[in-house]
Amino acid sequence: MSGRVCDSGVLMPVDEAIRHLLDQAPPPPPMQRVGLDQALARVLATDIMCPMNLPAWDNSAMDGYALRAADLPADGGYLTLAGRIAAGDEPGEPLQAGQVVRIFTGAPLPPGADTVVPQESCRVDGERVWLPSVNGGDHVRKEGEELRRGERLLEAGTRLRAQELGLLAGAGIGQVDVYRPLQVGLLSSGDELREPGEPLAPGQIYNSNRHSLAALLRGWGVEVHDFGVMPDQLLASRQALRLAAAECDVLITSGGVSVGEEDHLKQAIEALGSIDLWRLAIQPGKPLAFGDVEGKPWIGLPGNPSAALITALIVVRPFLFRAQGMGDVLPVPLQVPAGFDWLKRNRRRQYLRARLVPDANGHLCVELHPQQSSAMLTAACWADGLAVVECEAQLHKHDKVLYLPFAELMH
Repeated sequence: MSGRVCDSGVLMPVDEAIRHLLDQAPPPPPMQRVGLDQALARVLATDIMCPMNLPAWDNSAMDGYALRAADLPADGGYLTLAGRIAAGDEPGEPLQAGQVVRIFTGAPLPPGADTVVPQESCRVDGERVWLPSVNGGDHVRKEGEELRRGERLLEAGTRLRAQELGLLAGAGIGQVDVYRPLQVGLLSSGDELREPGEPLAPGQIYNSNRHSLAALLRGWGVEVHDFGVMPDQLLASRQALRLAAAECDVLITSGGVSVGEEDHLKQAIEALGSIDLWRLAIQPGKPLAFGDVEGKPWIGLPGNPSAALITALIVVRPFLFRAQGMGDVLPVPLQVPAGFDWLKRNRRRQYLRARLVPDANGHLCVELHPQQSSAMLTAACWADGLAVVECEAQLHKHDKVLYLPFAELMH
């Protein structure tokens, strides 16, 4: 299939590019059942319904004494100590009028008890315990107050983190149906590229994109197939792409997609599928290619290191999340006061390497790195996120600016 090149004078809005990619995302991989020890970062393929009440019974939220609130005088008083219940014990006999039991955090309340008084508020005097005035129901976790049996525990499309695994385990669920990990083929383009540790000849550079992009992809829960650097020859490029398409669900390349670059990669893609060359209204970045190789989606990233990194974070991430079966795929930006002025209007949306710092009053604001070149990664290493300045916009210090933390974008 032949491809197309966007009008060289027209820049595609970033949000439009993301919508187009999401519309073209493939269905998620096949489903498989795994144990919780293998489920971290996997995506649920089905809704999970709660098989039990959580908590399963009324239990104590504190170490202290369990009682019937109605037995205690309004200004406090003595009740008779009638036993002890620890976590894991049976709840024991029903509590009689005027009785309390020693109870520990997580232990089931005995029948009839409705309140717990923390131990530090009580005084033991032989077989009697003095307790202060209470409000009925204090320090009790009620059966089913978190979730009731039959309610939805987790929704299909949820990417499982430590807290979701803990919730599943707490509900007695040991296995879950998840999608098979997405298989992503990663290829670099450019005869000038060398691997770290190799000597450099004049005109050669080290292949940083191979390592930064592979790390990003693994952080997003996909399995990376690293096919290295494609030789800058048409036949060799076609062979490398065909091999990657046979093994992977999605292909990603870096370099070789700018208008005017050597055409081996673009010709190879066109021979095996389709290609669209876009000029995005994004900085760093701008060149982006999308198409398919023998029916497998392909995204071509720019070659400049920061441009490749930022374009992957903003554009590729939601596409891969959708292809993994996730429901929520777009990051939620924060609104934070700017600690800088931005007076230069630009046709492209700016993704500025930035970090959160306290201002003179101790309030967080966004600070920019002084070097925002698309070829340099030092600013990204210094930063903890991206400040977003819209096309043609100006900002003054203390204006609110959108901020995307790396902590969200990279996971």
